[in-house]
This record gives sequence, C-alpha cells and structure tokens, in this order.
Amino acid sequence: MTIESIQNEIIDEFSMFEDWEERYQYMIDLGKELPLIEEQYKTESNIIKGCQSKVWVHAEMKNDKVIFTADSDAIITKGIIAILIRVFSNQHPKDIIDADTSFIDDIGLKEHLSPTRANGLVSMIKQLKMYAIAYQTQLN
Repeated sequence: MTIESIQNEIIDEFSMFEDWEERYQYMIDLGKELPLIEEQYKTESNIIKGCQSKVWVHAEMKNDKVIFTADSDAIITKGIIAILIRVFSNQHPKDIIDADTSFIDDIGLKEHLSPTRANGLVSMIKQLKMYAIAYQTQLN
C-alpha cells in the first residue's frame, strides 16, 4: 500500500468515531498492536528528542524499504507513534521523505493534543523522516 492510501484508511477509521474520547481509545488500542522495538534498541540514542514521554524508534532497511519499530512509556504517545509507523514503515525512503502529513490535521489529531504532545508529534515525524534521509543517502 502507498503512504497516501494508508493515510486515507486512517482518516476513514477516525471518521467512524463520534467524539475524541472514542478516538483516544482507538489510538490506545493501536498502540497495543504496535510492532514493539527489541529491548536492545531501547537506548538513549533511539529516544526521540522533544517528546514529553519516552519514545524509542528503531529503523532498518530491508529490500530498499524502511522498517520501523517503536515503543513508548505513555499510552497515548504509543498510539501516536503506532499511527506514524503504520504510515511510514515498509515504505521506500524517498516516499517517506516526500510524504505529506496533512492527514494528521484531517483526523484532527494535532488540535486535540496538549502543546507538549503536539510538539512531540512533530518531533516523531521529523525523526522518522531523518531515518529515511539517511537510508536514501545510502541508496544514492
């Protein structure tokens, strides 16, 4: 699936819920399904800077696609990173770099987060794209 089609799927899923309490519960459920990072990668260097909670992300390249795993010590944050990983994992680095992330506004996520969580969201996207840039450089 393309990044855009995954984003559209997420927009559709979030539109099924009446209110933000249901959407938060859905995000928590997504976080529970997150492909967890192996303990060996829960290191200081894999923590995303700028997040209030701890969020670890590990990336590796397989068959020219970036595979992400992650974890967080906070349930909402774990749901947020789960959404981002669903969108960006198993994608070509260039597609990740070029991806538009306006789907986050379309589902209303940023406006329903505290300012510190919203900053953390931006930091997560930035970090995932930085991994993609590093892998794209290797491919060139």
